[in-house]
Amino acid sequence: LLLVISLPAVAQKVIVDYDKAASFTNYKTYAWKEGTPAKNPLNNTRILDAIDKQLAAKGLMKVDAEQNPDLIVLYHAAVDIETQINTVNMGGYYGWYGPYGGVGGGGTSTTYVDKIPVGTLRVDMGDPKTKKLLWQGKGTDTVSEKPEKLEKTINKVAEKMFKNFPPDLKKKK
Repeated sequence: LLLVISLPAVAQKVIVDYDKAASFTNYKTYAWKEGTPAKNPLNNTRILDAIDKQLAAKGLMKVDAEQNPDLIVLYHAAVDIETQINTVNMGGYYGWYGPYGGVGGGGTSTTYVDKIPVGTLRVDMGDPKTKKLLWQGKGTDTVSEKPEKLEKTINKVAEKMFKNFPPDLKKKK
C-alpha cells in the first residue's frame, strides 16, 4: 500500500488593483522606469518584452522618458523559497487471524522537504504629471530552471495581468 501526502504547490495567481477615479481613456503612451529588475538579465528582457507586448495589444505606444509619456511603467521581480512537505508511507498490513486476535506488520514512513522557488512579478503604472499610482498588477508562480518554461510562465502571467486592462469604466458605476 503506497500513500503519498503532500501540500499543494503554488498555483499561478494574479491580482490587479487600480484607481477607480482614473480615466484610462486619456493614456496613449508609456515609458519604462527602473524598478527592481530580475537578477538574471535574460529574465529581465523576457519580462520587459512580455509587458510591452500586452501594452501594445491594448493600444499603448512605448516612448522614451524624454518624450513626456502619459504613463510611467515599472516592475519589481523577486523570488522566494516555499517549502513543500511530502510524506510517503509504505504501509504495513493488518488483519484478524484466528482465535488469538489481530496480527499486523509494521510499515515505514519517509518525509521529504522540497524547496520550491516562487517568483513574484509586480507591475506599477502611474501618471508622471500627477505622480499618482493608477494601476498595479501582481502575479506569482513557481519558477522553472528551464528558460523555455520560464518564458512561457512570464508571458502567461503578463497576459492574465493585462486581460482586463484598461479597466472597464462602465462596470465601475
